[in-house]
Parts: sequence; C-alpha cells; structure tokens
Amino acid sequence: MLKLTYTETSFCLECLVQSLEEWVQARVILALRVGQSLCVEPSTASFLLPVNLPGVEILKTLVNKEDNEIIALCGCDNECVEVILRGYWLSNGSQDADGIFVTAMSDSLAGDVLGGSCSKGDAAECPSMWGDRSASCTEFFLQKLWQEAQHRASVMSE
Repeated sequence: MLKLTYTETSFCLECLVQSLEEWVQARVILALRVGQSLCVEPSTASFLLPVNLPGVEILKTLVNKEDNEIIALCGCDNECVEVILRGYWLSNGSQDADGIFVTAMSDSLAGDVLGGSCSKGDAAECPSMWGDRSASCTEFFLQKLWQEAQHRASVMSE
C-alpha cells in the first residue's frame, strides 16, 4: 500500500508492506485508545512528477494498461505530470490540510510492463518479491519515481 502523509509544510510518500485494511484498522484502534478523533473517508490525492524523469514513460504505460480507477495521470504542462490516486483520507476531521492518504494497487500488468521486476534492477527491494503480496511492484515503482524526483529537486535547489 502507499501512504502519503500531508502536513502544512511537507509531503511524504511511503510504500508499506502492510495491507490497507490492516493499517486502517490499527490506526482506528490507536485513535480509540488515545481518545483522538479520526475521520476516514474516500478521497483522491495527487502529486507532481517531472515529465523528463526516467521511468515516467513506463508509468504512463502501466497506467494506460491498468483497467481500474485507482491511478490516473494528467499532463499539467511541459514540465510536470500529475499522478492522481484514489483511496482514503484519514484526518482528525478538521478542514486543514494535515492528514494521511492511503491507497492500494494491484499488479495485474506490472510484470509485463516492468519486465518481471520492479524498477529494472530493484527487484530484490520490491516488497512483492519478498513474498508479501500486501505491497505491489506498481506501488514500489511509484515510490521510487517520487524519491528520484525529490532527490533531483534537492540537488537543483543546492
């Protein structure tokens, strides 16, 4: 599953091997035990990736071949593509932008598009290669693209 954490000043994307249902259940139990409000609702989340990032064309192929409504891409301009995900938004119920978005994707075609491995050489790191089917190579590949985009952005700002 993918976990996107939004705060007032930052955004973080993580690939977790725990199933979406198990993670949400644990979060609800934690909120109950500490007496914290928790709102869970269907939602969408999005983030930008540079168009010239290696792997974006593979992601486009993956998204075009997937027959689901979990992930979509939208060209923003000549420099960026928007990745749009459907999943669940967890927050304290207030209208501020802080919260956690979670989603899960299947690997129905990822093996064909990615050549049987996650991100061409990272197969040993791919959660589904560890024998845990709670994380997909598609999720792992998307996380790797986001990490590379973050790395490039930090290098450019230095």
